[in-house]
Amino acid sequence: MMLISTTDVIQGAVVESYLGIVTAEVVYGSNALRDFFAGIRDIIGGRTASYERVFERGQQDAIAELEQRAERLGANAVIGVRMETDTINLDETGVLLLITATGTAVKLAN
Repeated sequence: MMLISTTDVIQGAVVESYLGIVTAEVVYGSNALRDFFAGIRDIIGGRTASYERVFERGQQDAIAELEQRAERLGANAVIGVRMETDTINLDETGVLLLITATGTAVKLAN
């Protein structure tokens, strides 16, 4: 089982080896954003549920990709994980949503 943590140290665990930085990017095209804007009317109390769903799905996909890349390096954990979001403006017709997860792949001693 892969352990994913935002902390640099995992209490009680010993890092056997540092395997390198792993990064995963998830990009959603204008269809996902168009669906988001179509659902903008479900704003309740200042929150937009459709917007939150797009980000939640993107973060889950980025973490899953991060795990896969770490496993290929022989890791059983990723520490110091950071998530970032950004947009890429294509032109006047569209925007891409970019979600990036970055961390350090490590092998924890058993």
